[in-house]
Amino acid sequence: MHAIHWEIKTFDTLLTDELYDLLKLRVDVFVVEQKCAYAELDEKDRHPGTFHVTGRNENKELVAYLRILPPGSSFNQPGIGRVAVSKAYRGQGLCRTMIKKAMDQICRTWPGMGIKISAQLYLEAFYQSYGFKKASEPYLEDGVPHLDMVLED
Repeated sequence: MHAIHWEIKTFDTLLTDELYDLLKLRVDVFVVEQKCAYAELDEKDRHPGTFHVTGRNENKELVAYLRILPPGSSFNQPGIGRVAVSKAYRGQGLCRTMIKKAMDQICRTWPGMGIKISAQLYLEAFYQSYGFKKASEPYLEDGVPHLDMVLED
């Protein structure tokens, strides 16, 4: 198990290198690894109220990332998206830790609003383990099967 340093920042507090690192990790995972061509830069990263959760290893390399979207940016409720863990760090529970940090941040920032996500279909059971419930039939998003899931507060 690696020691991971976690941070939660807004767009305006990200340093240039931090922004580069998170965009690179997202492109490495979603565009290159999953072979999914889509508009990675969608304006939501710098939307007021968006939070960026980062996990860095002892060498300060970004190994885990997700973004928290405020109500009204994707859904009426706050959301979690762009969940990515670098290949070498998967299977160590980093995603679970990161999701918990995101849920805690959402509960502090928008109490009582719940959370809505657009989850890749193969992760349905993972998100159900946090109490998320299926809220749509499966659909294709950028060629990848997804479904909406909600967590009531």
